[in-house]
Amino acid sequence: MKTITRILPVVATIALLAGCAVVDVTKTAQGYFPPTNPNTVMILKTVPPRKYVELGTVTVTGFRPTESALMHNSIRTKAAPLGADAVVLTEEGILPNSTKWATGVAIKFQ
Repeated sequence: MKTITRILPVVATIALLAGCAVVDVTKTAQGYFPPTNPNTVMILKTVPPRKYVELGTVTVTGFRPTESALMHNSIRTKAAPLGADAVVLTEEGILPNSTKWATGVAIKFQ
């Protein structure tokens, strides 16, 4: 019984930390594009000069300010199944609870 009472708080803490970050991608484009490799999905801060099709919206919350790379990799992983070549982050910020948020658009180059 003592082992369970020692382990339970640790498991609960890990579950809370792991469950805080969320990346939500909503498909808005018609049609289908084959999935891309997440490693090739670019994270952009400005609209590219090339022609593209918007595939969906991206909403990100719950990452610590020091976890930008982790946040970007999570965005890539979620946008790749839509066939995204890039995600253009349109807004970013830090919430009062010291977690990052961002919104953007998944795109496919033409």
